[in-house]
Amino acid sequence: MENIKLRDKLLGAWSLVSYEAKDESGNISYPMKNNCQGIIMYTADGYMSAQMMIPGRPAFKINDLSYATNEEFAAAASSYLAYSGPFYVDEDTQTLRHEMTISLFPNWLNQVQIRLVEIHGDKLHLGTEGPILINGKMQNTFLIWERKPFNN
Repeated sequence: MENIKLRDKLLGAWSLVSYEAKDESGNISYPMKNNCQGIIMYTADGYMSAQMMIPGRPAFKINDLSYATNEEFAAAASSYLAYSGPFYVDEDTQTLRHEMTISLFPNWLNQVQIRLVEIHGDKLHLGTEGPILINGKMQNTFLIWERKPFNN
């Protein structure tokens, strides 16, 4: 059987199945509710993009992004997470490095985050290397993604 590199297995688009966080006491929470939707993509030329949102977000009153109210912008931003940039795979440790060159959350700009990664069939499991601050608590995150079919 051919040994396929982790980097090659990652390539493509994946839909979010679940997003959980666990604190040091083992308590599980859902940072973006338990029905969060999302997509993460890894391209052959070494870039990634992750987008997640809480479903049912209210539309802006005016169909013009330039004229949204501060409240509308705040509600939209608080229910959405997005970042993109280069990615790198360490085949030896089976870890993934996301470099955030674009991010909805400005504090992540130019930051590097390590992801622990496992792929089982059509499921991609990503976890943080260590705890990160979520909802005021240090927590480890666990995301499960499912491979999307080829779009042609």
